[in-house]
Amino acid sequence: MNAIVNDTCIGCGLCAGTCPLVFTMGDDGLAHGGEVPANQEGAAQEARDGCPVSAISLEE
Repeated sequence: MNAIVNDTCIGCGLCAGTCPLVFTMGDDGLAHGGEVPANQEGAAQEARDGCPVSAISLEE
C-alpha cells in the first residue's frame, strides 16, 4: 500500500504526527507520503481520515 498526498495539502502536519513512519513534512512545508508497512496501515488510515482537506489517498 502507498500513501499519496495530493496538491490540496495545506501543511498542517496532522498526518506526520499521526503516522510519522509513512508521512513526512518536506522542505516545501507540505506533507509527503510513501510506502505503508503492514504494521502501519491503521495509523495511515487514521491520518487519511483526519486530514482536514482530504489530501491523502491510500492505494494498493
